[in-house]
Amino acid sequence: MDIAVENKKVNRYFRFMKNWDSKSKRDLIIKLIDSFEDKNENQYDFSACFGAWEDSRNADEIIDDIRSSRINIREIENF
Repeated sequence: MDIAVENKKVNRYFRFMKNWDSKSKRDLIIKLIDSFEDKNENQYDFSACFGAWEDSRNADEIIDDIRSSRINIREIENF
């Protein structure tokens, strides 16, 4: 986004909040700071999605399990 647009947003929020009492402003600042910290701590590591399949079953057992869990419904529901 353009910096001028971002500054307009910040100024609009500031005009809205400038008459708040000190405690409310302090609470908002704390929540904003916490939102930055939470974002950094809880970032998802996409590289964790990669890697080899780990299973104690052999290939035939896995295939049988997949096929047995399939559901085929041939009935058409009426509306």
